[in-house]
Amino acid sequence: MPLPKNVVWVTFDVYGSLIDWETGVYDAFVKEAAKDDVAIDRDELLAVFHEVSREVEAGSYELYAEVLRRTAVKVAERIGWTMEPARARFLPESIPRWVPFKETNAQLAKLSKKFKLGLIANIDDKLLGQTRRHLPSDFDLVVTAQQVRSYKPDPAHFTEFARRLGGKKGWVHVAASHHHDVAPCVKARVPVVWINRRKETLESSQAKPTAEVPNLREAAKLLEAL
Repeated sequence: MPLPKNVVWVTFDVYGSLIDWETGVYDAFVKEAAKDDVAIDRDELLAVFHEVSREVEAGSYELYAEVLRRTAVKVAERIGWTMEPARARFLPESIPRWVPFKETNAQLAKLSKKFKLGLIANIDDKLLGQTRRHLPSDFDLVVTAQQVRSYKPDPAHFTEFARRLGGKKGWVHVAASHHHDVAPCVKARVPVVWINRRKETLESSQAKPTAEVPNLREAAKLLEAL
């Protein structure tokens, strides 16, 4: 799918695209594990977290606070940290401390002058509200996992956004996760700009994004040039 010539709507995944959730998760684990004198390796933690969270999200729908709680329990077990499950609420409670990437708010402010902005997020409404305190820009439309009762890469978020728009014309999605956003967008024929922060290399069998950029600043430049 090429980028449309007349873009009206630009939507964003939130965590990983606008918000540095990996640092937020790591900091939360480090703080809690320190109570038990347990050291946390960032690379190991995040690799396990990615794997476990996808497993949990693929099950029956539940609020993201519960997804995070269950994920924390399983991650702790896999990295060898003996943690009482009742303590796992530390992870959803850390979300208000997950902050935007340095370029996020400046780029959103620029884009809001030219396009309508939306959020398509794998989270519940309450927790997203806590995150939006870090994002002063207004968003014209928001779709959450709670609203569609499923998690990306299930297509429900994108189907619902298209329903509210009355179609897909003039819509571009911007996201950092190939698994959660790029793949379902390509399948749904929604133009998608992939923020490849980790410099991942796609295999020939993986869906190719409409465009690929290293950060949000470059995504904004690309869209402003249309």
